[in-house]
Amino acid sequence: MYGVHPNARDRLISAAGASILCAAIGYALILGLGVSIPTAIPEAVKTFIVGPTPPPPPPEKIVPRPAKSHRPEGAASPANLRSKATEVVVPKPIIPPVVPPPPVIATLKLGPGSDATTGAAPVPGPGTGTGGEGNGTGSGRSGNGDGDGGDETPPRLLKGRFKNKDFPNAEAVIGAGGIVGVRYTVETDGQVTHCMVTRSSGNGVLDATTCRLIELRFRYRPWLDAAGRPVRSTVVHNQEWVNQLGPPSRGN
Repeated sequence: MYGVHPNARDRLISAAGASILCAAIGYALILGLGVSIPTAIPEAVKTFIVGPTPPPPPPEKIVPRPAKSHRPEGAASPANLRSKATEVVVPKPIIPPVVPPPPVIATLKLGPGSDATTGAAPVPGPGTGTGGEGNGTGSGRSGNGDGDGGDETPPRLLKGRFKNKDFPNAEAVIGAGGIVGVRYTVETDGQVTHCMVTRSSGNGVLDATTCRLIELRFRYRPWLDAAGRPVRSTVVHNQEWVNQLGPPSRGN
């Protein structure tokens, strides 16, 4: 039996024709269905791991400038060895106040008292008695007492008195009168000072007039001690005022 065996060239031509026919049929189907063929295939979606959100950057920190002191600058201290002081501070010593001892009263002559001198006179002097001669403590002739052995002389009024015309001629003393008690000082020269009313007559004009006239008019022989020396003394006096309408009164 005889058969036909095609060669290689014929087989290639047949395969190419079949391929062209299949491509034409496929293209016709695509055009009929309206399917658009993309010109390029998109890149595949990439897969990656998302990490945690990074922390925000730290805020800006502004460092203030050091404030300048208004106090005056101090000078550097003198040099010393390199060291550190201990934490124990030496307490300040407590110095007790110095109390001076009581004064010791010294005297030239021994005696039983506590004064620096010995005497019996109302005025200072170099002796130890009331005045005179000798080395005793009094003013007599003998003995060891501190008496003067004599008498003193009180003050005596030499001049000065009240008169009827001394009664104040004023409306404030009409019908007034009475006794004014006063106390005053007789100085060593016999003058009167420091007059003070100790008993009022009830009328201020009469009281003031009494002291004014006494200091103006009265003069005394001063108090004399046993040695005859004048000393200051105090005198108490009562002056009676009688109204001019009554009988006249003698001044004391």
